[in-house]
Amino acid sequence: MKKTALLNAQLSHLIATLGHTDSLTVCDAGLPIPDSIERVDLALTAGVPHFVQTVAVVTEELFVESAVLAEEIETQNPEVHQALLQQLKQLEQQQGNKIALDYVSHEEFKALSCQSKGIVRSGECTPYANVILHSGVPF
Repeated sequence: MKKTALLNAQLSHLIATLGHTDSLTVCDAGLPIPDSIERVDLALTAGVPHFVQTVAVVTEELFVESAVLAEEIETQNPEVHQALLQQLKQLEQQQGNKIALDYVSHEEFKALSCQSKGIVRSGECTPYANVILHSGVPF
């Protein structure tokens, strides 16, 4: 049995296969996901699991070098935005690195998410609760 918090085998495998600069998108329940990209659907019902909780578990296993957010999250979902920024700040301290943040339009975000190795769908039902995490290396 695994010792880490992440028990979902599909998601654990996906993270284990990421290389430097590969990306993984964690999204709300509404982000379109192309059939050509691996989907890890964790959504059970509205709000379960929520976005911030999902990012927290993913980043326990993933070394994050940079992140991309839709700029609309700042005004349309400030509570989730602040919680995510706080989480990334804590992750920087745990990892000992600076996580570069980039903001793009939601339309550009959707296009960039199509370049991810996989997309993790949470049960979040608030607007723009999405992040693209770029894998780094811990050495």
